[in-house]
Amino acid sequence: MRSHGTLAQRLIADHLVEGRMEPGQEIGLRIDQTLTQDATGTLVMQELEALRLDRVRTEVSVQYVDHNLLQADERNAEDHAFLRSACRRFGIWYSKPGNGVSHPTHMQRFGVPGRTLAGSDSHTCAAGSLGMLALGTGGLEVALAMAGRPLYVTMPEIWGIRLTGRLPEWVSAKDVVLELLRRHGVKGAVNRILEYHGPGLDQLTAMDRHVIANMGAELGATASVFPADAAVRDFLRAEDREDAFRELSAEPDADYDLTDEIDLAALEPLIARPTSPGNVVPVREVAGEPVGQAVIGSSANPGLRDFAVAAAIVAGRQTDSGVSFDVNPTSREILADLTRMGATFDLIAAGARIHQAGCLGCIGMGQAPAPGRNSLRTFPRNFPGRSGTEQDAVWLCSPETAAVSALTGEITDPRDWAAKEAVPPPRLRLPERASVNRAMLEPPLPPEQAARITLERGPNISGLPDLDPLPDALEGPVLLKCGDNVSTDEISPAGAKALPYRSNIPKLAEFTFTRIDPDYPRRAADLATDSGPGRHFVVGGENYGQGSSREHAAITPRHLGLRAVVAKSYARIHWQNLTNFGVLPLEFDDPADYDRIDADDRLRLENLHTDLAPGAAPRLRLHNTTKDETYEIHHHLSDGRRRTVLAGGTIAALAGAG
Repeated sequence: MRSHGTLAQRLIADHLVEGRMEPGQEIGLRIDQTLTQDATGTLVMQELEALRLDRVRTEVSVQYVDHNLLQADERNAEDHAFLRSACRRFGIWYSKPGNGVSHPTHMQRFGVPGRTLAGSDSHTCAAGSLGMLALGTGGLEVALAMAGRPLYVTMPEIWGIRLTGRLPEWVSAKDVVLELLRRHGVKGAVNRILEYHGPGLDQLTAMDRHVIANMGAELGATASVFPADAAVRDFLRAEDREDAFRELSAEPDADYDLTDEIDLAALEPLIARPTSPGNVVPVREVAGEPVGQAVIGSSANPGLRDFAVAAAIVAGRQTDSGVSFDVNPTSREILADLTRMGATFDLIAAGARIHQAGCLGCIGMGQAPAPGRNSLRTFPRNFPGRSGTEQDAVWLCSPETAAVSALTGEITDPRDWAAKEAVPPPRLRLPERASVNRAMLEPPLPPEQAARITLERGPNISGLPDLDPLPDALEGPVLLKCGDNVSTDEISPAGAKALPYRSNIPKLAEFTFTRIDPDYPRRAADLATDSGPGRHFVVGGENYGQGSSREHAAITPRHLGLRAVVAKSYARIHWQNLTNFGVLPLEFDDPADYDRIDADDRLRLENLHTDLAPGAAPRLRLHNTTKDETYEIHHHLSDGRRRTVLAGGTIAALAGAG
């Protein structure tokens, strides 16, 4: 491996339990901490139950309730009761509804430089801002880590991003990561760790770094890593946890596999147009577009500074009458500090609507915009329909751009507004100490009490589906052919309609792929026979399964009979999730063969038990029986993952091995 002396490599080496640190090789990592949230956590707890775990083996495991907060009926409340009972049973911290979004709250209360963190949320990588090796992954991978097993990932390349200069006025951390997305797109960092270094770090606080590390997920990165330096010490001191600080950095002569450099002084306000985080342009290029909604908050801009700067901009002013100005605090602590500063009053007086601390609008759980009306959000994602509105028009930007545009009623470069209105840049005086309050964090029960806890399972909580082994020959129709960059939001939608069924796989399956083909669930059901769901294929383009880590995007199609996906390439987490639930992820040798397959063509694979045997060459032949054509395909499965797919999934494979 070319890289040496990098911080990411040091963190990996400190936790390596299997494999070689060579890019492309599978490695196993010891996991110190885990993070789950309620949209994914109910399945994780059911998986712990299926694994017959008595108590988690990690240093710290925390379950956050931050996604399914709206209680329009009983379903979300049922999930919360189930999650709390599971935390009490398995020895897990429980963060109550309203306490905060998992990522900033975990930084505040549990983050420790040098530790590994695995989370069933793709934005877990935000904790890299504290010098942690933090990886988002599927829920079953997290459940296995909680059981003390290694987390298996492909050893990534280390991409050094050197930061120089100082950010100009009206430009902030969000513009830094948007610049990377402008340069490299949504798959530019697949199988890479982004490691930030250089003199430009000196002006970035730990929460500024969180903004940048969080959206490494939008670049497809395995993780983002910052050094643990004076900025991290300051953050931990403010949270009354300075004793957790440990200085960590790359060696001065660190040699990276790839390099890039950003002169912070050369940046300008940027914005991602609908409907991709990678569709980035300067704000001035789209200035004048009318705005119907502006939303401050989410895990991508979670710091006190991000809310305070918006409050300072709108203070003494009134937002445009045609704009819904929404403020979504990311933690109870941040809302308390914002209020202590007087900034909450400034926001309310300017016309802001204050919502509870949580993900909410980011996952389409409330504040869905009007169809076709532009919604400016400080969020990490703007995939089609993710907001909860099918015909949405979501733009991603900084708090400065969102707040100024809320005042003007149109997309506005904050520099131009400031010049026109003769407004100086905000000068914020943030408290040196945070309003630390641990009351909404319930610690694990002692083992003897935990053993007596029974899980509270309401009627909306189904069991894990039974998954049969992969047959030796697989034949079926192409039930769906989709294009590039299909997201897990499009496979298993978020939003207030679908999210309450996260614990009910048969019901959630009715939403599968409906944003691409509303008829997919019915056509899959039509293939079913008395012996089970009808086996079928999905054909995909580049970066199939980008976005959220939700394993539901693998489970629900599998429940409907999906047994293999053939794509040009995959997003990392979704590829792992497919294998974990016995779906075979295959790739075209020649990407042009994608164009030769049509929806409803019948495909056939033979000799799978031989071709997927440990040690066999990773090459297969796919026959299109409709057109009598054969395509060369391949896979990237390790021997262990081959056994998993053949068994029908990870839990089945573990049961067979045990």
